[in-house]
Amino acid sequence: MQHPLETRFHGQAVGTGIAIGPVYEATEPELAVTHSRIAVADVPAETARLEEALARSRHQLGKLKARLSGLPEHSQAELEPLIDAYLHMLGHSRLISGIKRRIKEGLANAEAAVSDETDAQAGAILALTGSDHAGRQRRAEEVREIARRILRNLAHQPFRNFRDLAPGSILVAQELHPSDAALIRPNQVAGIITAEGGADSHTAVMLRALGVPTVLGAPGVLEAAAPGTPAIIDGDTGEIILNPSPASLEAARSKIAETTRTRRQLARLQHLPAETRDHVTIELQANLELPFELPLIAQSGAHGIGLLRSEFMFMNRERLPDEDTQTRLYTEIIAAMEGEPVTIRLLDWGSDKDIEALNTYLPQPPEPNPALGRRGIRLLLHHPALLETQLAAILRAGAAGPVRIMLPMVSLCAELREVRAALDRVWHRLKRRGIAMAAQKPPLGIMIETPAAALSAPQLAAEAAFFSIGTNDLTMYALASDRCLPAAGKLYDPLEPAVLRLLHMTAQAARDAHIPVSLCGELAAREKITPLLLGLGVRQLSMHGAAVPRVKKAIRALNFAECTAIAAAALAAPDAAAVRAILGM
Repeated sequence: MQHPLETRFHGQAVGTGIAIGPVYEATEPELAVTHSRIAVADVPAETARLEEALARSRHQLGKLKARLSGLPEHSQAELEPLIDAYLHMLGHSRLISGIKRRIKEGLANAEAAVSDETDAQAGAILALTGSDHAGRQRRAEEVREIARRILRNLAHQPFRNFRDLAPGSILVAQELHPSDAALIRPNQVAGIITAEGGADSHTAVMLRALGVPTVLGAPGVLEAAAPGTPAIIDGDTGEIILNPSPASLEAARSKIAETTRTRRQLARLQHLPAETRDHVTIELQANLELPFELPLIAQSGAHGIGLLRSEFMFMNRERLPDEDTQTRLYTEIIAAMEGEPVTIRLLDWGSDKDIEALNTYLPQPPEPNPALGRRGIRLLLHHPALLETQLAAILRAGAAGPVRIMLPMVSLCAELREVRAALDRVWHRLKRRGIAMAAQKPPLGIMIETPAAALSAPQLAAEAAFFSIGTNDLTMYALASDRCLPAAGKLYDPLEPAVLRLLHMTAQAARDAHIPVSLCGELAAREKITPLLLGLGVRQLSMHGAAVPRVKKAIRALNFAECTAIAAAALAAPDAAAVRAILGM
């Protein structure tokens, strides 16, 4: 009998590792939404229908949250805050307020009100400009995910379930929502494939927490994968093979064995120093975007948090978090790090991002180019109360452990001086009130993410306690190219020598001033670029926790003299392609 023809597909790699197994297709019951107008007299009854659906939705999410206890501890820590965010949105949020307003004032039936308000809010989020495209996609997805749950409960339509999924199967679906991901048990599936979706979504975050090989956004795979079709999925490369040949199966089994050995080797590196062969020590830290990532940092071997993005505590709120709320959240994170340093970046926000509680702080009329407008430290200095509340919370949380304060989007020395003056005012105010704080004020450093800051690095280094280079924005501003715009995709490249010269200039100024300099952009997590960064003068790298073991392994294989030679060659290279050739990429 002739072997079926092997077929290959490619998507976005999300969950690491390789899986071999039969395909199981999970279809979602179709959701029908009716649009109709209601009479004024029917508004109370329609509002009651909505309230019942909201109560059912909250109950279901509560049950999902309780089920997390059956998952590994790190998965629980990753998934619980996401479910909490959904529960919050089912309460007194802008979404629910808008839905009720459409019923009461627009006389829309509940289904139409949910659908129309969701489209309006998700569309407004996606219409924002700026470099944080992935963040806008996630926030729009949150709104749509809650709407899907409300609509199904309004219509009493069933949700997708995986009760018939045979252990060892590879789950294939057109798309999976976060609510679906919360129902999947890691011991149920060998791997997961979807035709739609991306690696930056909340679904991806939840699937990644399950620890199974996952590939999202592989078009055409659903049509080609009949139930029971043998398949190979590679969660590292994003490759999918249907009806694999004997040779492909043998190669997959070999890679599974190699992956197992590599994971054991990386695990053994956790307590070893990040040190080159000629004994140059590099400090590896982790970036933290949401608190649920803390367990991953603890497992990674990172020494502290090099970038705590404080925006998480302002999201999905109708009101700003007050000083006590911010203090509690910072204290929990600092205490969890058990004496390892935590670098908190002040609120990095502008009109290119959507945070409901901060909408009243937006410039009016709207800025024509938000990426170059009032964002980062510029916004905070324009609203001193916003700045001083956050500074006070950090100072109070500093009593729980070592903390540093980092300023985003700095261009001028005057901005650093203004923040230092505000920090002094808040420090003395808290001392007069007898509030517990650390014995000394925390170090005040800056992000180097504008060309002006890099070019003024010698002057800034005389006043800042440390530098942290944000290569994502620095590349965008240096090359005048938004990485999220397809037309500019070939121009945006952090390996362009022009960008590398700014990195080198910054590191040199920090070294001359005897202050630490770290790099916390995406480059930090790419181990093939590590020798170049070390050669440019960077001695601290901050990245997502999962990358720390790989980068540490690369560092321990390097000779620092070779790194210096690589950097010299890259700085003299004509373009990014030549730099990649130097790095063997």
